[in-house]
Amino acid sequence: MSIWALAFFTGLFGSVHCIGMCGPLAFAVPSNHSNRWLVLLDKLMYQVGRVMSYVILGLVTGFIGKQLWMSGLQQSLSIVSGILILMAAFSRLFKRVIVTRSSSVFLKPFNRLFGYALQHRANHLIIGSLNGLLPCGFVYIGLAGAINTGSTGNAAAYMLFFGLGTIPLMLAATFSMGVATPALRRRINKFVPVLMICLGFWFVMKGLTLNIPYLSPAKENSSVICK
Repeated sequence: MSIWALAFFTGLFGSVHCIGMCGPLAFAVPSNHSNRWLVLLDKLMYQVGRVMSYVILGLVTGFIGKQLWMSGLQQSLSIVSGILILMAAFSRLFKRVIVTRSSSVFLKPFNRLFGYALQHRANHLIIGSLNGLLPCGFVYIGLAGAINTGSTGNAAAYMLFFGLGTIPLMLAATFSMGVATPALRRRINKFVPVLMICLGFWFVMKGLTLNIPYLSPAKENSSVICK
């Protein structure tokens, strides 16, 4: 599986989490149109705005990752990213909270900005862009993959495919308000930690450079990777 397919399917399977966490925000954004196709266009623009923010975050993360790769820290970066993803996966499996409620302090500026946009009837593209900047553990998993791509452009592309993977379920849910039922979300949510474990394990193995094709390739020359 290519890294782009990995990004897409991570976003696709993890978008069930997005429906539960970010869905209520998307549902709260009204459309001013009565024509259902224009309503669908509004909802699509919301998703496009969200993906645009993911790409911007990918550019920033990719720039940081590139500096780390050029410093010869790509193996350590991959291992640390994998361990963090594994910790998040096991916390979901065993229903343990790693981050305390004090983290809600970081949400206050976003909540004010999002409320201001709703109050002033900003278009769906802008509100979706704000949604994409919402602190989210699942997006952090995507960024952990992006930072390990080794270049700014690749990191942005990784987050683009990650974001595209989240669109089908999110768009269907926001348009129909009933595609992903609570029972369906519970079933798919059971698979999400398994996906996270596979992803985290792959990052750790990649960082160990055990010369195993695809799983843990030998160390590459960073001077020819970063462009």
